[in-house]
Amino acid sequence: MYLFTVLEDLLIILIISPDFHLHSPMYFFLSNLSYSDICFISTLVPKMIVDIWAQSTVIFSLACLTQMSLFIIFICLDDALLTVMAYDRLVAITHLWQ
Repeated sequence: MYLFTVLEDLLIILIISPDFHLHSPMYFFLSNLSYSDICFISTLVPKMIVDIWAQSTVIFSLACLTQMSLFIIFICLDDALLTVMAYDRLVAITHLWQ
């Protein structure tokens, strides 16, 4: 599932990046959301896979602090991008009706 998610997000980025017709704000936010999703899922899942495979539950304090900080940063980035995308759609819809 981890590889599927990363490949799916990379595919979205690779489709949007070279096509100049897809450089509108909606696709800009979508590609940034995909990048943020790759970073978000890559903060937790690789360590979890290694721990499950090695049957180890040890993590150092600095590693835990780094992992949780990155997790919180990317969660906040996801939330901010989704908020801006929703506001962009709201402005587009209200501008359409005026």
